[in-house]
Amino acid sequence: MPEANHVAVVGAGISGLACAWRLQKLGVPVTLFESEDRPGGLIGSVERDGFLFESGPQSFQGTETLLDLIRDLEIQDQLCAADPRAPRYVLRRGKMQKIPMSPQSVVTSSLLGAGSRWKVVSEPLRRSRPPNDEESVANFVRRKFGHEILEYLVSPFVSGVYAGDPEKLSLRSAFPTLEEWEREYGSVLRGAMKSRPANGKRKPPSLCSFKLGVGTLAGALAAQLGSKLRLGAKISNLTRGAAAEDPFLVRYDTRGQASTQSARAIVLAAPAYAASRLLASVSAPLAQTLSGIAYAGVAVVACGYYARQVAASLDGFGFLVPRSEGIRTLGTVWNSSLFPGRCPQGSVTITSFAGGATDSEILAKSDEEISALVQADNSKILQITGAPVACAVWKHSKALPQYNLGHGHVVAAIRDFERQNPGLFFSGNYLEGPSIGKCVEHGFKTAEAVRTFLAGGA
Repeated sequence: MPEANHVAVVGAGISGLACAWRLQKLGVPVTLFESEDRPGGLIGSVERDGFLFESGPQSFQGTETLLDLIRDLEIQDQLCAADPRAPRYVLRRGKMQKIPMSPQSVVTSSLLGAGSRWKVVSEPLRRSRPPNDEESVANFVRRKFGHEILEYLVSPFVSGVYAGDPEKLSLRSAFPTLEEWEREYGSVLRGAMKSRPANGKRKPPSLCSFKLGVGTLAGALAAQLGSKLRLGAKISNLTRGAAAEDPFLVRYDTRGQASTQSARAIVLAAPAYAASRLLASVSAPLAQTLSGIAYAGVAVVACGYYARQVAASLDGFGFLVPRSEGIRTLGTVWNSSLFPGRCPQGSVTITSFAGGATDSEILAKSDEEISALVQADNSKILQITGAPVACAVWKHSKALPQYNLGHGHVVAAIRDFERQNPGLFFSGNYLEGPSIGKCVEHGFKTAEAVRTFLAGGA
């Protein structure tokens, strides 16, 4: 029989792994259920012919919480950080141009016209207020900085972070700090300057990975959970008695073997669409709300080449592609320029992304067709000759949740449901941000809330 305060966490993506690990550290009995045969969700590091490829996230920001976790997991000796000065590029008229990384560098940038550069440097001199109604990222940028900055800086960035459409993405949900700065200071740049730590003590987090790839983090969390992680466990039903103090019953199937486990609390750390299915018999209205969260599909194409095949200098992070360029590749990361061990000597590794909210149709193509399209784009931009030495393609039909207009109302509905149903909690990349760091932080916060509930504080 499970302990009286047993907790079931559903979904072993990074959110569920972090939550279950933290519960274990807090001394709470926990079981983590994952329907797939491997933990980590989209996170995966794969070796092909001596090349190290990432099936999902290529790196992560080394936030304070993440770095503390890495030390607790004792994998800090495997951590590697990219050069924070590594330039980033954007394609304009078929040519790569450096992205200005500060208001000062905008002044001398050849990427933008004089009018756009003036709008950036003069923005702190003007005072504005956000509209009362929720505003899209695109409308915000056009209102504050103009169309050119939207097209060549913000839209490619949105594609890289959310695989999203800036015309639909909510500023309030996706980039709440920008709206807060404008509301408080009348200027986002003035807000950024006012919000900087005194004496510049706190540096922005570095871009990080591990010697054997991002999958090291998920693997280390899973290893510490041990038998508390049940892989290949497909939840078939989730129920609860009529009284609030009644336990939950989790019915699941593992390779044809049906089982049931009771739990005092449940954490749904699965994607919103999966959580929706599980909640259909518990709350049809919330299940419908969750099913309404849009997801963008993404194709990941990783390629390894001999260095002699690539004429362009891969000095930097990689490049992003504005939609107006007429190229279907969203962007390409130069993995071997950022981190060691990504390829054999004399070779390079690059990873490209296609699809997203603005080109969902591409995922209907075969792996071979997508790979050929991306390889043709990269060959033209980076002056690559010949076929790759190694290649891998992953299609994620629902890769990233979209923080579109109205998303804040969805999150509020989820929070209301949690308050009305003590013992049921949600965690995932559709709540407070899709980055690995945000998912870990929210997983930890959810674990603390669970412990408070079990102690009678909720």
